[in-house]
Amino acid sequence: MDPLLPISQDLFLKVLRPYEASTLFALVDLNRPHLRQWLPWVDSTRSPEDTRRFLEASWAGFEQGCGYNYGIRAQGKLVGVIGFHGFDRVNRVTSLGYWLSASSCGRGIMRQSVSACTTYAFRKQEMNRLYVRIATGNARSRRIPQALGFHQEGTQRQAEWLYDHFVDLEIYSILAAEWPGTGKV
Repeated sequence: MDPLLPISQDLFLKVLRPYEASTLFALVDLNRPHLRQWLPWVDSTRSPEDTRRFLEASWAGFEQGCGYNYGIRAQGKLVGVIGFHGFDRVNRVTSLGYWLSASSCGRGIMRQSVSACTTYAFRKQEMNRLYVRIATGNARSRRIPQALGFHQEGTQRQAEWLYDHFVDLEIYSILAAEWPGTGKV
């Protein structure tokens, strides 16, 4: 497993460690209104301690080879998170979740991060299928898998509780054989 995924000279992904809880919490806190629109965990993240518990679980997942999270670093600064929810080794399937600070949106950072994680999942983790689930109304986030050639599989109706209402989730997936440079597995 790679704790570091370089993307470009100014952009890389690094597995988050528990000692980074204060930094990550500060980023979440600064972006609460932006993140709360689509992410159901924002209100329950009230302190660096909450973030530390999340990062401890993520780091344990990294050490065990299952789900974990990378910090997205642009020009040396933490600007978001992207993570694998787990690796189903029998069916060779994984899924991604991601978010980016408001000031970092619209610069191609997340598209490049999703691309790097997709390549990693297929080449290094030997996955066959990768998918993301995104709220139907989150057009900005949905553009990322669309731009990368993912296929829209369908809609999960009222699949996520978002504070005071349900939202539908769109499922986008891609197979290893469809990903450039991966070929058939």
